Amino acid sequence: MLHKKLDKGFADIAHALDKSAPDLTPREIGTVMNISTGIATVTGLPGVGSEELLRLPGDVYGIAFNVDEDEIGVVLLGNYWHLHAGDEVSRTGRVVDVPVGDALIGRIINPLGMPLDGKDPAKSSKRLPIERPAPAIMNRAAVATPLQTGIMAVDALIPIGRGQRELILGDRQTGKTAIAIDTILNQKGRDVLCVYCAIGQRASSVAKVIARLREHGAMDYSTVVVSEGNDPPGLTYIAPYAATSIAEYFMEQGRDVLIVYDDLTHHARAYREISLLLRRPPGREAFPGDIFYIHSRLLERATHLSKENGGGSLTALPIIETEAQDISAYIPTNLISITDGQIYLSPTLFELGILPAIDVGKSVSRVGSKAQFESYRAVTGDLKLAYAQFLELETFARFGTRLDEHTSKILVHGKRIRSCLVQGESEPLSLTEQIALLLALSEGLLDAVAEEKVLEARAAICVATSDLPTDLKAALSSDEKLSDETRKTILDTARAALKPFLPEQTA
Repeated sequence: MLHKKLDKGFADIAHALDKSAPDLTPREIGTVMNISTGIATVTGLPGVGSEELLRLPGDVYGIAFNVDEDEIGVVLLGNYWHLHAGDEVSRTGRVVDVPVGDALIGRIINPLGMPLDGKDPAKSSKRLPIERPAPAIMNRAAVATPLQTGIMAVDALIPIGRGQRELILGDRQTGKTAIAIDTILNQKGRDVLCVYCAIGQRASSVAKVIARLREHGAMDYSTVVVSEGNDPPGLTYIAPYAATSIAEYFMEQGRDVLIVYDDLTHHARAYREISLLLRRPPGREAFPGDIFYIHSRLLERATHLSKENGGGSLTALPIIETEAQDISAYIPTNLISITDGQIYLSPTLFELGILPAIDVGKSVSRVGSKAQFESYRAVTGDLKLAYAQFLELETFARFGTRLDEHTSKILVHGKRIRSCLVQGESEPLSLTEQIALLLALSEGLLDAVAEEKVLEARAAICVATSDLPTDLKAALSSDEKLSDETRKTILDTARAALKPFLPEQTA
């Protein structure tokens, strides 16, 4: 009996010792060899994988970028000022991921998913890796549904479809971000979620954009991912990939998403900085050899999924800054070849006050009229050709040559087109207003209006369209053909609105 009690006592002591014993599971621990701007060199960790997330002291994380035989080049993703040579580094066994889900709508976060709006972290049950393979070609569908920007110059001449990648490029301060933000504002009530990714931007610029989104109620359907200019280059590098994973989650739920990358020039420069610090071989303009690949694998994720895969879409509007109007530079030509078209903003037009300063000759949409409603396609007709002819003739007319009557008519008509395409910030035009204006232009109704009164006449037509029947407006935004009766109703409305602006003999 005594033996049994002793055995039980020893067993209890052994069990207690086992519970209090430290975890003896072997772990790999590396050591920081040196620290430079946003980069650390680490030794040890023989089992580390490429692009694995590593943990450093002070809750700083890094990505294993260069995995060499003797050392690991780590890109740091946080404030690294407190790190020193000799600090311990441990593996996490996973790649960089980001929280996704409806909890992120209306939030401002950094590329790691941490809140920047002063609120608690978003409660999300799912995380996705920031680097994901693009959908297979068999899982995609044709781009056919328009993404209305509310900017008539874009919707009429360079249409964007849901699932398209349309590059916005131009020199600094020509209105690139303004076009992207206006497009986000125009998605209100259209069941399109928006993700705005600020890459290496000044804090003041980001604050202005966020204030504008809040002012117009756009944060109700938007997520803002921010990497500021003073952030480590690693955070700037991962920002667009993290934003795309957030957008992809919604796309895979069958929803339509718009993502704006503002801008990929800063992204390319951040990657160049990282690569040079990691002593990767430089190429043209000191960019590494895979600079094309980092953007192509990002933008290839934007697509329109087939119905079998949910039918969601991800439309990308990458922004690139050119220098001295040089669109044949290295990074701009890379992006032009990756995307499905580009909107080029001219500093010359901007200085003349023609806003948005879109150069129609250098802008193109490779989806074209397939990304327009049937009714809209019917009224755009030869608008681009007529406008291009006008721009060509206007150049010659400056030499003071005598013009025949036909040429004079083309010039008058072209000036009316240009005046109608001028549009201020945060002044989106509805589909009905755009169709009414385009019909009035194609029929030459505005040609008799004095040039200085065209903007007033345009505003009168827009006001008059609000009185059109609701069923007529609904028919215009469907994929039905524009009937002769509808065309006549709209033209009669436009004629009535233009009467006060016509000369007495014409009226």
